[in-house]
Amino acid sequence: MSANRELLTIAYEAFNARDIDAVLALMHPDVDWPNGMEGGRVIGRDNVRGYWRRQWELLDPRVEPIHFEDGSSGRTIVEVHQVIRDLAGNPLADQTVHHVYSIRDGLIERMDILNSETKPNAAHPD
Repeated sequence: MSANRELLTIAYEAFNARDIDAVLALMHPDVDWPNGMEGGRVIGRDNVRGYWRRQWELLDPRVEPIHFEDGSSGRTIVEVHQVIRDLAGNPLADQTVHHVYSIRDGLIERMDILNSETKPNAAHPD
């Protein structure tokens, strides 16, 4: 298992367990993260923490990695099965998306979300 895959597997497990501190410990202090709920991006661990807390007050997302692809540029694409429910357990979304990660010095530096129709190669995710 690649180091990136191992890092990201731990991150997904901690996210699904709602262990914010464990996930944030795997991120660069100035992590650049997509705000999939409100739009835009959040920068830094504290802002990611705040975003997730707001998200979890309204939604119950679960993300399960299906496939990992490491690229030569240091980016890793993860195909993810994402299920989002409201707090009563009613399904709101059940889809496959691609998360593209940049990892530096063993920490997550950036994540981008792509829909299921747009899967880049790991070397050039744009």
